[in-house]
Amino acid sequence: MKFKVSEKYGAVIFSIKGKLLGGSETNDFNETIRKYLKEGKKNIVVDLSGVSYVNSTGMGMLIRNYTTVANEGGKLKLAEINERMRGLLSITKLNQIFEIYDSVDEAVGSFRQTAEA
Repeated sequence: MKFKVSEKYGAVIFSIKGKLLGGSETNDFNETIRKYLKEGKKNIVVDLSGVSYVNSTGMGMLIRNYTTVANEGGKLKLAEINERMRGLLSITKLNQIFEIYDSVDEAVGSFRQTAEA
């Protein structure tokens, strides 16, 4: 798993590439999210368009970071998930926990809509 970070309209976007397997390779990801939270950046989008495979440990990493962000008063949203992951989220009922968007732009825009409401 590799990831890159960008910012757009006040949201931090984590674009993940490769296999999302969890384990030690996710430590950098977890630490980077915490770093942005400490800087007061609490709107997080995880772009999963580049993820080719996810296992239960990888899903656990997403859930852990969702909880970390929520505990800091932020929101973590998922964008551009593939059909296999969409099915996995549905079977596990995690689609009722995560906000899921078809595109990164939609996910980023949802933060702006929430702020205006």
